[in-house]
Amino acid sequence: MMKVISFPEKSRWKELCRRPEIDRKELRTKVADILDEVRKKGDSALFDLAEKFDGVRPGDLKVPESEIEASAGLVAEELKEAIAVALENITKFHSSQLREEPVIETTRGVKCWRKSIPIDRVGLYIPGGTAPLFSTVLMLAVPARIAGCPEIILCTPPDRNGNINPLILYCAKMAGVTQIFRAGGAQAIAAMAFGTETIPKADKIFGPGNQYVTMAKALVQLEGTAIDIPAGPSEVLIIADGDSDPSFVASDLLSQAEHGTDSQVILLTCSEEFTEKVLAETRRQAMLLPRKNIALKALENSLSILFSSTDECIEFSNLYAPEHLIISTSDPDRLAGKVTSAGSVFLGKYSCESAGDYASGANHTLPTAGNARSYGGVSTESFVKKITFQEIDQEGILILGPVIEKMAEAEQLQGHRNAVTIRLKSLEND
Repeated sequence: MMKVISFPEKSRWKELCRRPEIDRKELRTKVADILDEVRKKGDSALFDLAEKFDGVRPGDLKVPESEIEASAGLVAEELKEAIAVALENITKFHSSQLREEPVIETTRGVKCWRKSIPIDRVGLYIPGGTAPLFSTVLMLAVPARIAGCPEIILCTPPDRNGNINPLILYCAKMAGVTQIFRAGGAQAIAAMAFGTETIPKADKIFGPGNQYVTMAKALVQLEGTAIDIPAGPSEVLIIADGDSDPSFVASDLLSQAEHGTDSQVILLTCSEEFTEKVLAETRRQAMLLPRKNIALKALENSLSILFSSTDECIEFSNLYAPEHLIISTSDPDRLAGKVTSAGSVFLGKYSCESAGDYASGANHTLPTAGNARSYGGVSTESFVKKITFQEIDQEGILILGPVIEKMAEAEQLQGHRNAVTIRLKSLEND
């Protein structure tokens, strides 16, 4: 069960913010070997690694269109309706993020502007090991489609029979994915980073995963393939007070704990009595979950911390920088104004994290392991390149030219200065 810590000194806070993880040196070596194998052997390595890690050797890597079309018949109509609602909300929210920027005249005759250009080919990774995350298909493919990406490829691990979950196939079709491949883990990241005989090289890779996937993304980024964000094992931090409902809080803790044994959940509160109620309710609810063994293992790596005030809670939260932050207090708006580091914030007792995971419209692909201190979550803008344009006319170069000459000369870059001087002299001669 969760470890309870009472009123820790600030000198301990950094230590308490550490996430559970396996030995990174060993992890890096293992993942690097997988990447190297895929780089050298291509499809052959993917078949071998699938057999080794997934327990199945796929008949083929690319999912045929007929299999994708057939998936619709394997999804219940009620679930299709639910997916349609989520799809609409995700589309609404992410469509609002594309804005045409104005042309700015910085000086008379000098105009600057930016234009959003979609990335040509994006690669989406969808975990499918202990749970088929079809919701992540929507969260990644919808903004990619809205951004206008011509090619949206998707890799996801097959089951023991070599099949892809029909929900993943159905959502991929609904959201605009152009090609789907049976490949999981670090080897799938390698395939999209380097390209194989079957899987094309992607310009940018998106998607969450376990520590192997996260490490693979970090390593391919060093070799020139762009990635979205560091998104590893899931986590939630909840700030609650005496006005919170212990059963609500417990359910939110478990909703993240059931993701994986390496997930981490944190409860911050000022009431010892409330903590006891939440822990009792967490134990009770955990025993009812089909994935209780996973959740209970994750809770062993999790913490309940008592602080003197909710202001102290939010200060610790900003240091921890959680993937998900739930503020379930009597004054959530006041504390929300103090948030400086979090992937996605949920305000009030009815704003469960599950809403963000599925259907509120906000994206659930978020930075983990403290990376929310410097990264935001995936958005439509993640799928475009911002290209800057500038245009200078005669008046502009006459006004700005002398400024550029002085600055270039101060940096001892005579070629830069000459590029301006020669233009100014041509105007004088005219």
